Amino acid sequence: MKASVVIPTKNGGPSFAKVLDALLQQETPWEFEILVIDSGSTDDTVENCKQRSVPVLSIPPAEFGHGRTRNLGISKTGGEFIALITQDALPANNQWLFNLVSAVERAPDVAGAFGRHLPYPEARPCLKRDLKLHFDHFLRWPSVIRRSDDEQRYEREEGYRQMMHFFSDNNACLRRSVWVKYPYPDVDFAEDQIWAKTIIDAGFAKAYADNAVVYHSHNYSVIEAGRRAFDESMALNRLFGYKSCPTIAHLLATILYSIAADTQYVASNCHGVDELRQIVTIPFLNFSRMVGRYLGTKWERLPKWMVRTISLDKALQAS
Repeated sequence: MKASVVIPTKNGGPSFAKVLDALLQQETPWEFEILVIDSGSTDDTVENCKQRSVPVLSIPPAEFGHGRTRNLGISKTGGEFIALITQDALPANNQWLFNLVSAVERAPDVAGAFGRHLPYPEARPCLKRDLKLHFDHFLRWPSVIRRSDDEQRYEREEGYRQMMHFFSDNNACLRRSVWVKYPYPDVDFAEDQIWAKTIIDAGFAKAYADNAVVYHSHNYSVIEAGRRAFDESMALNRLFGYKSCPTIAHLLATILYSIAADTQYVASNCHGVDELRQIVTIPFLNFSRMVGRYLGTKWERLPKWMVRTISLDKALQAS
């Protein structure tokens, strides 16, 4: 088997059926399989799989772990390459899988590849801008990168290391022979970026597949945006030592700058009434996100009950 597609699910909702249909319509010159690993869905997620003859591996919700569950799903498949997406990542065309696998095949030492995320049409204007800028950034670098490309810069620059370590298994592909030696870590968050750091430090290469595209974005509420930022900031601080918002002064300066920049962007680039109305939410969203980042950087000083209460990821797993 050339490729396997592994999807962790829990209450995927109506949109998950579209994801399954898009996967089944992929055009490849080789065979591929799909495996859904579900951790306690109570909606139509499993039934949607059965209707399409897509295999489902069910596990108790308490056994879910971002790295652990993906490792289990991968172990139950046989593809030389393993494509990983999430239940809310919709392949943008029928070449997604072929393009993703082809990116890993660019060189024999490529351990994995990740692809571009497009915002859903209903995404907020600033989110659309931010997603585009984020993935455009990877076009500045070679499509295949290795630590040996610039060892001194890797040791010296935190920003360069962050670029090297970025990986998103919302839209990614692993080489099985590398995964066997370096499976995902069993962690609460950022399992994909830890894996990327591991394979980069082990001397493997990582690829970016700009043409392997999925729709994936979230219009978080004000509170959810802060909780999500907390999870990301805490994980990057705990696992890599990064401090995305180290001081109160940085917090306040970034809030003011972000509010001004986002308001100007929406006012200048958006013309629909609904989009312009979103200017009202900009101060609240930026305040919530930055406070989340600040608290995430200070997670070690917070009581454990507070960390559990703030974390959006832990709430979603418990639901």
